[in-house]
Amino acid sequence: MAVTDKQRRYLKGLAHTLKPVVMIGNSGLTDSVLAEIDNALEHHELIKVRVSGQERADRKAMLDKIAEESGADLVQVIGHIGGFYRPSKKALIQLPR
Repeated sequence: MAVTDKQRRYLKGLAHTLKPVVMIGNSGLTDSVLAEIDNALEHHELIKVRVSGQERADRKAMLDKIAEESGADLVQVIGHIGGFYRPSKKALIQLPR
């Protein structure tokens, strides 16, 4: 589900106060990291992921790959941190229309 610009702005506001739930180190994007991201998205719907030790283009590619693999929308990128949103079965966040 793609979010609209209005929904993206709303989610950025909610994500602002969040701390990163998953941190990706020098090992990169492994299957266990993807499983943890999937689990966190199912539980929280909106999470932040910190990617450290990469060049800007590598970070962007890794964040895009996370979004593709997890089926989440990348709603925010600030430096080394990306914010992801994926609605769960039991909706926790009510998005504006």
